[in-house]
Amino acid sequence: MIKVGIVGITGYTGEELLRILSHHKDVKITVIAGRVTSKIRNLEDIYSKYANLNLKCYPLNIEQMKEETDVVFLALPHAVSFEIVPDLIKSGKRVIDLSADFRIKNPSTYEQWYGVKHTGEEFIKDAVYGLVELNRDKIKSARLIANPGCYPTTILLGAAPAIKNCLVKSDNIIIDSKSGVSGSGRKGVKNYYETEAPTARAYKVGGKHRHIPEIEQELSNMFDKNIVITFTPQIIPIERGMLSCIYFDLAKNIEINEIVKIYKDFYKNANFVKVLNEGVYPSIKNVVDTNYLEIGIAIDKRTNKLIIISAQDNLVKGASGQAVQNMNIMFGIDETEGLKQLY
Repeated sequence: MIKVGIVGITGYTGEELLRILSHHKDVKITVIAGRVTSKIRNLEDIYSKYANLNLKCYPLNIEQMKEETDVVFLALPHAVSFEIVPDLIKSGKRVIDLSADFRIKNPSTYEQWYGVKHTGEEFIKDAVYGLVELNRDKIKSARLIANPGCYPTTILLGAAPAIKNCLVKSDNIIIDSKSGVSGSGRKGVKNYYETEAPTARAYKVGGKHRHIPEIEQELSNMFDKNIVITFTPQIIPIERGMLSCIYFDLAKNIEINEIVKIYKDFYKNANFVKVLNEGVYPSIKNVVDTNYLEIGIAIDKRTNKLIIISAQDNLVKGASGQAVQNMNIMFGIDETEGLKQLY
């Protein structure tokens, strides 16, 4: 039985971890902590639906985590995890961090985009980027997982087969992504509903979104050259779900049926990636509350562009579900455990 600790259970991703792991037959949740909890609370006082777990939420105590867990999930805001990770790793714990603190390999890039000094630089090089379908072998032996962001997951899984099969050019990459309001966290959701009627709107336009360096870093690794993208994120008036449209210039003449076959071959062993048939495109309603990501493909022959559309639940495959996938692989158990039978 894997002894699990969760830090940050009052946020959306922390709650989602509770939901998934409470159904996981190989897991025992031993310690849960809030980010700023100052006193011990019963979990049922925070989430009444988890009264059957009979857990208490403690103030964050690193020594308790060291003594009572095998792996710790950090569901914390950015710029908090690197204060916690060093002690946990040095004590032999395995850590899955859902923030951006160890995703970006260049600390100065992180500091530029997040506006804080990175104090855990020595652990960045050892952090494995936890995009399961592309980094499975590295994840198996990892001590520290940098769980990918939600937007990057839709984009990188959508783009990888085209790039690795040399189907597309590396310049003029345009990405348009839409997210349910839960992507902004509990405070963001509260503000959204208090200050505006449910609406769709773009935000962080013109190269300002913090996921850009993560996306560009991983695309650069795939292309083996420096990549710059145009990325426009949008909020849509649903609670959860995410859909991305990725536009590439094609590098060769190729028919859509050939590309669909390439994608299906690429993901033939992927448990949670579904490549749809020609002419069928992803819908958020088909993936919400699941760990699946759907991919649809089209070609605009007028402009010679490849259009890749991907959809997922931003809180599951885009965050906590993917984190549990990573844990399963790290501990050598069925990758789908706790994820398929939940839904």
